[in-house]
Amino acid sequence: MTIEYAVYRSELLGDIYVASDGDAIVKVELFPEEWRAFAGEHSVVKSWSPLLERALRQLDEYFHGRRQVFDLPLKWKGTAFQEEVWAALCRIPYGETATYADIAAQIGRPKAVRAVGQANRANELSILVPCHRVVGKNGALIGYAGSRTDVKAKLLELERRLQTRERESPLL
Repeated sequence: MTIEYAVYRSELLGDIYVASDGDAIVKVELFPEEWRAFAGEHSVVKSWSPLLERALRQLDEYFHGRRQVFDLPLKWKGTAFQEEVWAALCRIPYGETATYADIAAQIGRPKAVRAVGQANRANELSILVPCHRVVGKNGALIGYAGSRTDVKAKLLELERRLQTRERESPLL
């Protein structure tokens, strides 16, 4: 199967690779080396399909504070547990955080904190499925794509800054 992709150029994070199977978004990759590995394992072709154009437009709206929730068909591939975790991540409000323990409790498995972390790490739909909103129990930015917590910090700061700006300057 051929995977179509497009690249969103973010001032905050650099190039963001968005991939589709033609029906849904299947991957959002923030790290070029990870994208190269993915592209090396799949047949990928650059595309300007309506779905990818819509995804890039929504990412642009997100990065410019005009979108808090994505409206795109997503196709995630994981275990039933991972999919439960990813669905819970989608319920974390924009600009807010939850702990790994919060997510474990929310899905009815309060002792599965480490497994929630592993499911978070396996999320292939970064930003769209907001794994960056999950923090350690003391609020520490841990576990984001290994040691790349700087990206998590940037995304959380963006959301908080834009949310604060929205509260201070409500539309009349």
